[in-house]
Amino acid sequence: MRFFTAGESHGPRLTAIIEGLPAGLPLKAEDINVELKRRQGGYGRGGRMKIESDQVEITSGLRHGKTLGSPLTLNVTNRDFSHWTEIMAAEEVDEAIKKQRKLTKPRPGHADLVGGMKYEFEDLRNTLERSSARETTMRVAVGAVAKVLLKNLGIELGNHVVNFGGKDVTEKLSELTVSKIKETAGSNDLSLVDTSRAEEIRSYIDEIKRAGDTIGGIVEVRAGNVPAGLGSYVHYDRKLDAKIAAAVVSINAFKGVEFGLGFEAGRRQGSQVMDEILWTEQAGYSRNTNNLGGFEGGMTNGEDLIIRGVMKPIPTLYKPLMSVNTETHEAYKASVERSDPTALPAAGVVMENVVATVLAQEICDKFSSDSFRELQEAFQKYKKRLKNF
Repeated sequence: MRFFTAGESHGPRLTAIIEGLPAGLPLKAEDINVELKRRQGGYGRGGRMKIESDQVEITSGLRHGKTLGSPLTLNVTNRDFSHWTEIMAAEEVDEAIKKQRKLTKPRPGHADLVGGMKYEFEDLRNTLERSSARETTMRVAVGAVAKVLLKNLGIELGNHVVNFGGKDVTEKLSELTVSKIKETAGSNDLSLVDTSRAEEIRSYIDEIKRAGDTIGGIVEVRAGNVPAGLGSYVHYDRKLDAKIAAAVVSINAFKGVEFGLGFEAGRRQGSQVMDEILWTEQAGYSRNTNNLGGFEGGMTNGEDLIIRGVMKPIPTLYKPLMSVNTETHEAYKASVERSDPTALPAAGVVMENVVATVLAQEICDKFSSDSFRELQEAFQKYKKRLKNF
């Protein structure tokens, strides 16, 4: 299973094509629209979310509510394109139109300047349009399809925010379950499992917005009921935690990833990190703790997957930092595009769907998956074998 996305932030539409899905997977547009709506929520979101109300159109690979095994094509219309029809036109336009929203003052921390240098763009908007976080719309759409597949195999995912701009907001992480995260963080606009500090965090975000600044933070994704043995130790590129790490840091503005204890493991002795192995006739193998986040040797070990991603502050500031005009090389304040003080709750939704995509890819690669029934049978047979080991 693989996918591609296409489209610009202010272009007519965004597109994703998924190849390698099994035939016969039950799927509805609403399954995807629910996730798209989650992505557009969260406290701190700005003007673009008031313009767009993302709805998917499925134009291939689905018939009568079930996948066909052929490429699945997903499209999401950019409603804001009506204000950009000439500026983002595919055909040649007058020079005067080209200059209307020309970008020559790159924003520090964004792809603007380096993309322009690499591809020889005089107008840095050519970089901005594709490097925009608007692309994550389709990462979520693809992930929504993956989540349908995983749910039908009994695998569930959830996300929550653990740190808002330097403020830790979650304690007793070891006691959390995926269902608890979905029940609590999924029901508030800050994605908090502990809502006792919600008003404090909202006030903090409002303060950041008034200052014309932005904040990042840390989000955590957990996946439950994942069987042992996904991934492999035999080659570096088959390690599942490595695949997930690459996928997470490919999300716009994500700068780091950790599993389980993460970097804290480097500050502890081995006896305080390794998860002791248990066995019962009823449950089979398990661990007494989950410090390694559900991974050993690049493979899942049967415990919940615990993955954290670090999101930097959004680089577009309403009080812009200094930059350089690429036409004159003179010092200027960077360009200001539409921005939010934070998109952390939405980033958790994106990360959850990105992790779901990698898990679905791994499962489709490991098991016979021409049809979804074939995949289900192989998956259940494998789980039974694990229990009897």
